[in-house]
Amino acid sequence: MRIFDPHIHMTSRTTDDYRAMHAAGVRALVEPAFWLGQPRTSAASFRDYFDALLGWEPYRAAQYGIQHFCAIALNPKEANDPRCTPILDDLPRYLVKDRVVAVGEIGFDAMTDSEERAFTAQLALAREHGLPALVHTPHRDKAVGTSRALELVRADGIDPAMVAIDHLNEITAPLVAGTGCWMGFSIYPDTKMDPDRMVRILQEHGTARVLVNSAADWGHSDPLLTRSTAAAMLAAGFSEGDVEQVLWRNPVEFYGQSGRLVLEPAPDRPAEDAVFAGNSVRRGGR
Repeated sequence: MRIFDPHIHMTSRTTDDYRAMHAAGVRALVEPAFWLGQPRTSAASFRDYFDALLGWEPYRAAQYGIQHFCAIALNPKEANDPRCTPILDDLPRYLVKDRVVAVGEIGFDAMTDSEERAFTAQLALAREHGLPALVHTPHRDKAVGTSRALELVRADGIDPAMVAIDHLNEITAPLVAGTGCWMGFSIYPDTKMDPDRMVRILQEHGTARVLVNSAADWGHSDPLLTRSTAAAMLAAGFSEGDVEQVLWRNPVEFYGQSGRLVLEPAPDRPAEDAVFAGNSVRRGGR
């Protein structure tokens, strides 16, 4: 079984997590830029973080047989801090990097005017650079935030097929279904979805244009919940082909729109034997 986790924050995880993920079938992932927990105090700290997502983290992942890609953005929470917003001016030079396959996470946290301005600006950057956009929906007032995100996507004019609305649930999934946007679901303990709830959503909405991720980070989370979702799908009667579509082909299709997602054949061998072979991503046609 091959798994592509389309949203996971490996900066917050250990090498033991990488080892366990490889053993569970994870062979590729996308790490979106996000809030690290401790508030940043300047644009310079974002630059260091982005450089780590483009350099150190792909190297670390490769030691365990996993290909690492990233999405770059000013996250919604820190869009409220005027000390951080100057990083918006630096984003264009990062969005041309080969390992950057999307703009994200963008969207809403507290649904402030500052967040909306940053969201709008970064949607435009995604459209201008021909990159997919990964949209964070808020933890509070999720339905209102999801609806407003969809309004801004329509107003921008970006192709909805280039947009994934993430962290959906049973209430917000119907708002996104039928819009042309991708539906993203985070299998995350306590605060988001679990595998059985995810299976019920797949039974209702089907397996097309659905992204299932662990969103694992520094909080109470589990980078193996994509594998648990696969097991729950099979137990509920989904086929191996269905599992392959949701956990591999769908994220490949979505991020492949960047023209930069080139997945090299990975040898199936113990993680400690893996060798970093340099930049495995190159710009290609869509």
